[in-house]
Amino acid sequence: MKIKVRWKILMTVMTLIAVIGVFVGEPSFECDWSVISAADVAWIITATIFVLMMTPGLSFFYGGMVGAKNVISTMLQSFIAMGLISVLWVVIGFSLCFGDDIGGIIGNPLTFPMFHNVGASVYTTPAGNVLGGSTIPLALYALFQMKFAIITPSLITGSFAERVRFSAYMFFMIFFFFFIYCPLAHMTWHPEGLFCRWGVVDFAGGIVVHASSGVAALAGAIFLGRRKAETCKSEPANIPFVLLGAAMLWLGWFGFNAGSSLHADGQAVKAFLNTNTASATAMMTWIFFDCLRGRKPSAMGAAVGCVVGLVAITPSAGYVTVGQSICIAFVITLICNIAVYWRSRSKIDDALDVFPTHGTGGIFGTVLTGIFIQEGLIAGTWDGVIVFLLHLLAIVIVMGYTFVVSWVGYWLIDKLIPMRVSTYSEMVGLDFSQHDEHYGLAHIGEREIAEYEEHLREKNSHH
Repeated sequence: MKIKVRWKILMTVMTLIAVIGVFVGEPSFECDWSVISAADVAWIITATIFVLMMTPGLSFFYGGMVGAKNVISTMLQSFIAMGLISVLWVVIGFSLCFGDDIGGIIGNPLTFPMFHNVGASVYTTPAGNVLGGSTIPLALYALFQMKFAIITPSLITGSFAERVRFSAYMFFMIFFFFFIYCPLAHMTWHPEGLFCRWGVVDFAGGIVVHASSGVAALAGAIFLGRRKAETCKSEPANIPFVLLGAAMLWLGWFGFNAGSSLHADGQAVKAFLNTNTASATAMMTWIFFDCLRGRKPSAMGAAVGCVVGLVAITPSAGYVTVGQSICIAFVITLICNIAVYWRSRSKIDDALDVFPTHGTGGIFGTVLTGIFIQEGLIAGTWDGVIVFLLHLLAIVIVMGYTFVVSWVGYWLIDKLIPMRVSTYSEMVGLDFSQHDEHYGLAHIGEREIAEYEEHLREKNSHH
């Protein structure tokens, strides 16, 4: 069997990382533990576990929505990020996101390479700012942030589900991580980052996670084009999977939002309360709005609605009141529901509506954050107007930058490895064609091959 160059490249890089790792000294886990809060450490460890659980939850959420012949491939596209991004994060990703500031745009890659100096001590930047929580070890903060980096590229996969080549997707994940996620994380969450200095608030990832992944998903859906008609018509393989995934996301989101306080304190409780309230509000709003438009209440609608609420409250969870969280979730759910409808009537094949839900939710969640935070537009002062306008400017920059850079990434990778699978692979399903696996009790490969051959006969007869 001929081994393709792409796999040789990836294996060579993995080998080099393993060899270099032998010569990197272990960071110190000895420090002044009197400044470390045991309660904060326990809570952030728990929150980190919760956030990691969201990625398998996303696997079930997306996997249940696609056709039966693409369940495994869709789930694996999320699951594989836990391996790939974790390695990249340790090697250089954390340093690019949170290393010493370079121009407010990116971190110094030489600050924490291979987690050098990432131990138990609290880190202070050259400008005198504490990086992460002042009462938790830097290594724990790095682990917590790693889980955000893992789920972000996973969110993109729903837009080009059922037609993307697995190896090309892995290369795009690497490209997205280095050229989009790392700069945005640094600008937003590093104390000396550009957006942070502007006063732009993103409590847990409305900009960094959801707006960026949603816009990249939109670019991917447009670049790869529509699925074949036969694939588009497939029914969701497993709606109980969708409900299970939504439940895991809801649970994990408590770590995602409440953990972002970095302390076991009142702000964490506030974020916890707002997160649950927003998700519940959005679920009911989505179902009621569907019914008003003549649809029946559905499990799929309930699952999508609750996730939209979670996205909507993410950028402001630790700052707004519980009443404001209800309003934010209600407004954004209506916007996202209409966006899903508009997308379905368009020529854009965003297979699992990543942009209309995650992208739109993150964008408008950031806009409403600029309105409802204490120093925002609701303050009724000129300074509040400036804060709101800076939030608008930041989201416009993120949308423009992410779309252009993502498109360049798709284009470059497509030149090296075709991003889209062949018609044959799409017809028989990615589980079979990309992974030689199948979902369910029966092997569907032979049946799908027969359908593909019938498709070719019909196509030839028309000619």
